[in-house]
Amino acid sequence: MSSQQPAPTPAQAWEGRYADIDDYLYGTEPNDFLVTASADLPIGDALCLADGEGRNGVYLAQRGHRVTSVDLTVSGMAKADRLAELRGVEVTTVVADLSDYDLGENRWDLIVSIFAHTPPPIRRRVHGSIARALRPGGRFVLEAYTPDQIGRGTGGPPVPELTMTLSGLRTELTGLSFESGLETLRAVVEGRGHTGEGAVVQVVATKP
Repeated sequence: MSSQQPAPTPAQAWEGRYADIDDYLYGTEPNDFLVTASADLPIGDALCLADGEGRNGVYLAQRGHRVTSVDLTVSGMAKADRLAELRGVEVTTVVADLSDYDLGENRWDLIVSIFAHTPPPIRRRVHGSIARALRPGGRFVLEAYTPDQIGRGTGGPPVPELTMTLSGLRTELTGLSFESGLETLRAVVEGRGHTGEGAVVQVVATKP
């Protein structure tokens, strides 16, 4: 009889990565691209998808936005709450699986997806819901790793199917107008989880 333990589920794996309350895997500072892409936005209702330990949601709350952060993990959202308290802001944290999370309709002025790598069926479902969930004129900001990231050893998914491409995003993000879209190499320095040159895709899109 085999004594081999079953492989952890994605939720269990991420719970383990976020378990240390004092160690923020990707640091406590916001993603550089998000800072640039959201700089000119008026204050509004913002949704951060797969927000991990809350660094991006807390940053937007510091900017004055009314933020909801969603993540798969209890430990991640607990650390988001702690970071928000330390920074003197409020963030609504929600523990939910994006496979069945309802983004709502005409609800958000900003939706953020920073390194939110999920299996393709979940990704397509979420991306297909973005236009419906945004209010007219609302903005979607995304940065993710591309297949060229595989093997670099600087962070990101272990397999290409969890990465994204600009052409694929143009297909998935129906109902949005792309303000900018770029695949590039850049230095990504975000805690110990992302450190070094990364192959990324960056998108800013709006709902007409």
